[in-house]
Amino acid sequence: MTIGRLAKSAGANLETVRYYERIGLMPAPPRTDGGHRSYLFEHLQRLRFIRRSRELGFGLDAIRRLIALSEPGVQACCEVRDMAREHVASIDARIADLQRLRGVLQKAAADCRNPETSRCPVIEALGG
Repeated sequence: MTIGRLAKSAGANLETVRYYERIGLMPAPPRTDGGHRSYLFEHLQRLRFIRRSRELGFGLDAIRRLIALSEPGVQACCEVRDMAREHVASIDARIADLQRLRGVLQKAAADCRNPETSRCPVIEALGG
């Protein structure tokens, strides 16, 4: 399949596919006699894997490791499990931080009841 069809089938941008090829996340496809890239179903599977991993918040280095651990003959379920647990802990920390930020903004907005006040509580909260 062409790069355009591959990108469309995976819901990715054409330039994203090229980028993933440049950084080695996507293997280079074979070329036709005319020199055009000819992508296989395996490329589509890899691109979908990368996209889903990105949607779940994994960085490119982690995805590179996950790809290596998903290769046939590699028995690394425990390592993948540990990566997933670390990622969940990171997500939990971000959620806690976002909840704290939400509370600060909610309080500042609630304190902004008097339109005649000389100092805006939201602006003060943003200023530290």
